Amino acid sequence: MGLGSPSRVLTPGHATEVWKSASQVRGSAAAAQARPPRSALRPRARPLQPQTIEGPGLGPRVSPCAGGVGRAPLTSRRARDPEARGGGAGRVAPPPARRAGAAPPRPAALPEPLPRRLARPSRAMRARRGAQLSQKIGHKKQRLAEADLQRSPLDAAPIPGPEEPRLGRPASLGPQRSVYFSRLKDRPARLGSEFFNQPAVPLAQAFLGQVLVRRLADGTELRGRIVETEAYVGPEDEAAHSRGGRQTARNRAMFMKPGTLYVYLIYGMYFCMNVSSQGDGACVLLRALEPLGGLETMRQLRSTVRKGTASRTLKDRELCSGPSKLCQALAIDKSFDQRDLAQDEALWLEHGPPGPSASAVVAAARVGIGHTGEWAQKPLRFYVRGSPWVSVVDRVAEQNMQV
Repeated sequence: MGLGSPSRVLTPGHATEVWKSASQVRGSAAAAQARPPRSALRPRARPLQPQTIEGPGLGPRVSPCAGGVGRAPLTSRRARDPEARGGGAGRVAPPPARRAGAAPPRPAALPEPLPRRLARPSRAMRARRGAQLSQKIGHKKQRLAEADLQRSPLDAAPIPGPEEPRLGRPASLGPQRSVYFSRLKDRPARLGSEFFNQPAVPLAQAFLGQVLVRRLADGTELRGRIVETEAYVGPEDEAAHSRGGRQTARNRAMFMKPGTLYVYLIYGMYFCMNVSSQGDGACVLLRALEPLGGLETMRQLRSTVRKGTASRTLKDRELCSGPSKLCQALAIDKSFDQRDLAQDEALWLEHGPPGPSASAVVAAARVGIGHTGEWAQKPLRFYVRGSPWVSVVDRVAEQNMQV
């Protein structure tokens, strides 16, 4: 206690407080001496070894820490996050460095090979395909050429084979004929005099499948395919109008040149149309047609001359299924007698599609000649088997064909 200072009496409470303060000071100093330095608390960095990073499309690349010792270089968020750089999911950050002792990275997947259909064919394959294509084209040309010859055997020009070269300039400057298309004609060629210049039996068979055309005064054309005929072979035929060589004003057309029309009247009201053939007094009767064009006009012409059932509408198969029905449907009358079918402007014959085969033609007895003896049974009527436009079907003759 100093001089001149006021005396201070320590109470027991003050002594206790002083003792606690001194103890705290001594504890703080001891803790400070026992605490390790700040540098000792910092963890020591491990040396980083250089690493090789591989990836698809990158190639071998050394990590940025190669040869250095210390902490790995820090990168910003834009470097760590590809979307933060603005690249989105499309940009991929380089793969991280592999730590020492870690498993090696998986090898990058190899690009898949091109599909087989996209691969370029070999030279041998291309040559084989070209040969197959040429062979198919050749076969198609040959089939079309054969079909064209069968359709028009009279005026068809010879067609070179698929391997025969076509030399020389075309005969005309217009559209040329191609084996891939039909003839470039406005209408099928009409049959000339040479077609009719054959005996009655082969002519009656040749008529089947041909198209008969009738042009009316107003320009309307009626068409029908011939499906039934009868042959009358001449003076020896007891069923012919020229039997015994008889020639009259009525049957004069039977002795005229082949292709002349012979139209006569039966029962005083119906007409029948015949075409003269090779040989005096021989002709072919046209019995039935398959209507192809102008059916409504045919139906009107038939209705004007019908009696009894004029109110009933005729079916298509009833229009030309008979020699007299045929003349009614085509408006054929006595005025057509002795006309030339090869030259007439109102009635002519055209090439039809390929005719029926021999197995499809039925040879049967003629109709309505029962009083002529043995000639009544001779198979001189020909029709297309299975045609619904035939006037009379002979089941017995068809069965005999199958035997």
